[in-house]
Amino acid sequence: MMRSELRISVGDDSMCVSRDTAVNAKPLVVAIGGTLRRHSSTEKVLRLVLDRCAEQGATTCLITGDDLVMPPYAPDLADRSETAVRLVDAIRSADAILIGSPGYHGSISGLVKNALDYVEDLREACGYFGGRPVGCVATGAGWQGAVSTLNAIRSTVHALRGWPTPLGIAVNTADPLYSADDPGRSNALAGNCAELARQMLEFVSAQRALRTNHV
Repeated sequence: MMRSELRISVGDDSMCVSRDTAVNAKPLVVAIGGTLRRHSSTEKVLRLVLDRCAEQGATTCLITGDDLVMPPYAPDLADRSETAVRLVDAIRSADAILIGSPGYHGSISGLVKNALDYVEDLREACGYFGGRPVGCVATGAGWQGAVSTLNAIRSTVHALRGWPTPLGIAVNTADPLYSADDPGRSNALAGNCAELARQMLEFVSAQRALRTNHV
């Protein structure tokens, strides 16, 4: 049975989990995104999806805020900051990945895009996001920015050889139905978060079953 260990600092907490790839093992879902502002709308939606994943038996990890602060990605430099190393290690260990970005001028924020650029370090190790489901979440103060950002995230996931889930979540934070204090109060958003979690974990189960049948 393959086992690996993930260590990552999330905010002020340190988390260490063991991951194995057995069919009945707990899947690890790693979420990346948000802003430097604590409890941003994007972070809150990511947490809603992770909560639904945890309810379905997954181990979860959220990389947000200061844990996304890294030097601009430079492929020719061998040295990596501790934050970048933790990010890449987390992605390498993940069974499923969740990406969330606010819409900045109609596309992915520079903070989140820079984090995704570091996935280049996994090109040889595991083919970027290869063989793994990726849930996509975008937020914006209007549908145009939120939807165009969601499309940009999905395009980036395709370029990184990941499998975007059929459902992606675009959140209009200016919608009267959206509550900044408790986004989960929106029945539509809560239902979408639950469905996104289900799609990611069903993909993980299917992939594990395929690997087992080919052993």
